[in-house]
Amino acid sequence: MFSLTVRDHVMIAHSLPRPAFGPAQGLHGATFVVELTVRAEALDANSTVMDIGEASELLSSILDGLRYRNLDEHPDFTGRLTTTEVLAQHIAVGAAEDLRRLGHLTAVEVTLRENPDAWASCTVDLASDRAR
Repeated sequence: MFSLTVRDHVMIAHSLPRPAFGPAQGLHGATFVVELTVRAEALDANSTVMDIGEASELLSSILDGLRYRNLDEHPDFTGRLTTTEVLAQHIAVGAAEDLRRLGHLTAVEVTLRENPDAWASCTVDLASDRAR
C-alpha cells in the first residue's frame, strides 16, 4: 500500500452548543492543520500515488469553502455539530468525490489537528464509499 499526504490549514468560527463541550459551547475561533492522505495499492503510470500539486490544489479548494466562515451559518452543516470529527468527514467525503476519477486510489483519509496533542481523522474507502 502506498500513500501520499499533503497539508494545509483553515481558520473557522463555530460553536458547539451542548454541555459536553464546556467553554466551547459559545462562538469561538479555531485553526486546524488539515492533512489529506490518499492511498493506492499500486502506483500510477508516473510511478506516483498522484501528483502532489494536484492533491494540494484539491485540499485547498475544499478548505476555501470553509476558510474564515462561521460554520454555524454554513449550509452544509445545518442541524449538525461541527466537531473536529464532522469536519474531517466533510473534507474527506468532498475529496473522495473528486478523487474517484483517478480510478486507482483505494482510500482517502483526512486528519484535522486542533493542537499538537489532539486530532481526529476520517477515512473514506473509495470502492465502497463508506466513511469510517
